[in-house]
Amino acid sequence: MIMAIALFSTMAIAQDSEPLYLIFEFMHVDEGQGNAYAETEAFWEKVHAQRVKNGDCIGWDLWRLEPNGQKQGAQFMTVSLYNDPVKMMTGGDFNKAWTDAYPNLTDSESTAKMEMTAKSRDLTHRVFLRQIDLTKDDFDMPLGTLAVINFMKAKPGQSAAYEKMESEVFKPFHQSDVESGGRASWGMLRNMLGYATEAYSSHITFDMYTGYDQFFNGGSNVPVTEAQQKAYQKMNELRDLKSVTHGTLVRKVR
Repeated sequence: MIMAIALFSTMAIAQDSEPLYLIFEFMHVDEGQGNAYAETEAFWEKVHAQRVKNGDCIGWDLWRLEPNGQKQGAQFMTVSLYNDPVKMMTGGDFNKAWTDAYPNLTDSESTAKMEMTAKSRDLTHRVFLRQIDLTKDDFDMPLGTLAVINFMKAKPGQSAAYEKMESEVFKPFHQSDVESGGRASWGMLRNMLGYATEAYSSHITFDMYTGYDQFFNGGSNVPVTEAQQKAYQKMNELRDLKSVTHGTLVRKVR
């Protein structure tokens, strides 16, 4: 369902006014390649850690997606985080990060690692995003964090109105839910490079939980107001909810 997105973040790395830019890369892993893919990302995690040290990015994550069958699209997603859109688009010096991370790797070993990377997964699509809203919280997104990711598509001419409603009407509800322990965080992302009429989605909202225990048992203690009930009805005139997927954080570099 998420294969054709013009479009997951985070996401809770910057709670202040500093902008946050993200690259989502969705990975499809063929049956029988699970162990090889795990080995691939373990190798690359050290490279991304070096990229952070070199100032090329400010973070990197690996998320396991659900549902994740062979016919259900990508099973994993990597997220690279930046505080500068130029660095996001240029990527920094990967060769330097590679050499710094693995100074004793021979040329033949490097080639073998690249071949393993290519064989273990298919990069289905890459998306450039900017975080445009976030609840105030101190959630630092430990391993095991659950993110419920909602793919939204604003209707033609309604993007600004949709963002305004999310921030002014629904964000206070999400903030109260965070403060009462119903969830850990909430945020909103915008497709940074624009989107065509036929694009899959234009925005993403995400609900962060400490895990499935909070998701199923935390519950929302915040009553829905009459104004919010009416806003839910109005929201359908501004955007379509295209799909929902769950992501569990399995690797993290900061």
